[in-house]
Amino acid sequence: MSLCLVQSRALVGLEAAAVTVEVHLANGLPNFMLVGLADTEVKEARERVRSALLNSGLAFPHNKRITVNLAPADLPKDGGRFDLPIALGILAASGQIDAQRLAGHEFAGELSLSGELRPVRGALATSLALHAGGSAARLVLPPASAEEAALVPGARVVRAKHLLDVVRHFLPANPEAPAPESSEGWTPLTASAPATGALYADLADVKGQAGARRALEIAAAGGHSLLLMGPPGAGKSMLAQRFAGLLPPMTVTEALESAAVASLAGRFSLQHWAQRPTCAPHHSASAVALVGGGSPPRPGEISLAHHGVLFLDELPEYPRAALEALREPLETGRITIARAARRSEFPARFQLVAAMNPCPCGWLGSGRACRCSPEQVSRYQARLSGPLLDRIDLHVEVPALAPAELLDAPAGEPTAPVQARCSAARERALRRQGKGNHALQGEEIDRHALLSRAAGDFLRNAATRLGWSARATHRVLKVARTIADLAALPHVDVVHVAEAVQYRRALPALD
Repeated sequence: MSLCLVQSRALVGLEAAAVTVEVHLANGLPNFMLVGLADTEVKEARERVRSALLNSGLAFPHNKRITVNLAPADLPKDGGRFDLPIALGILAASGQIDAQRLAGHEFAGELSLSGELRPVRGALATSLALHAGGSAARLVLPPASAEEAALVPGARVVRAKHLLDVVRHFLPANPEAPAPESSEGWTPLTASAPATGALYADLADVKGQAGARRALEIAAAGGHSLLLMGPPGAGKSMLAQRFAGLLPPMTVTEALESAAVASLAGRFSLQHWAQRPTCAPHHSASAVALVGGGSPPRPGEISLAHHGVLFLDELPEYPRAALEALREPLETGRITIARAARRSEFPARFQLVAAMNPCPCGWLGSGRACRCSPEQVSRYQARLSGPLLDRIDLHVEVPALAPAELLDAPAGEPTAPVQARCSAARERALRRQGKGNHALQGEEIDRHALLSRAAGDFLRNAATRLGWSARATHRVLKVARTIADLAALPHVDVVHVAEAVQYRRALPALD
């Protein structure tokens, strides 16, 4: 048979679109043509496939005109994931394996020159696409990628180590020597998730800072964003690095979504399964690095922090364009990257934890002499736009601790009991409204806040006096709702609103 079709998948954002690898062998001037909007990495497969076949002891049709089409032709393809299906297509078209037995399988894998199969990125996204589409196809993948794809419940995944392992399984049927169903190099995997043992830094390491610890607990209980302000060495980064441990354990769905994005970027590890990510990009990161981009589009740090924490230390030092790009994802939980030819959408439901100094030298209001002029302080703080600050729910000062207080203070409360309180508060919110407090919108806020009359009057007076926007007022109301949930109270009272108001303070220099 001179024509063969092999099924595979191409990654476009988080979508794994079906791709048919069509291989045709014809008489004529020997040539190896690869078409179908293939990137440079895909076109280089010609040399990898040729060498892999020859070094594996298989015949390469040197005297044929080989045409490989990756359909659909208008779908971009990149990476080395098509090496294995192209090699199998050539073998099937030249009669070395049974083309009919390839039906019901999908293949992805990069070939080394010796025929070894190397992992590919996005294996979990590919498996999720098969599961979502209700496909019963078996997914054949290299080691590491196969274990990743097998995390999807109900997935049918086979791990293959070498091209020859795949070839042996699809040799023409021979009743006297049937192909083995399982061997060392061809291993069907059972769909299962590894035991969850997420490890986080313990909050007990933080001494003092009762106000900041309380703010972290409220943020974790309600899914609120947080800005920590204080002098250098006060413990802002230490607090932020322990924040992920306060969040409720990940559900299977959340773990799969987070792992799929990490897999797409080539960052996933089975050791981090069901562990909420904490992404902390350097302050020199560009807008594309934060929100994603490129051609084809790749996820940025906000998507890699999906269902986890995005920690931005030295917040005013980030490029203005990068910070302003965070405004829409903070509201919607998604980021859409539009290009002239195609658009991709990535999830970005992260919790923002940011840290900053009050001034360029860092010592404003700390008791030490600040050497910054008022103009320098204003310029420094003006790097953060009003709309961005408006979208951050909690603004918390983290004061420096005196040496005696730091050395003599006992260890703080561990992470476990704080996480238990946060999880209980989130459960109350989910039972009441079906979503976290941070996700309430419009009429939902009025229906579920359950403000007492006195609390409503207090909030109206505070919003009027402080000149809050409608967004800021609603965010204070949602924080107050979370504080009431932590206290296991059905209604929001004045004390809850008063505490929430304290977390909307202006920057120190503007008080």
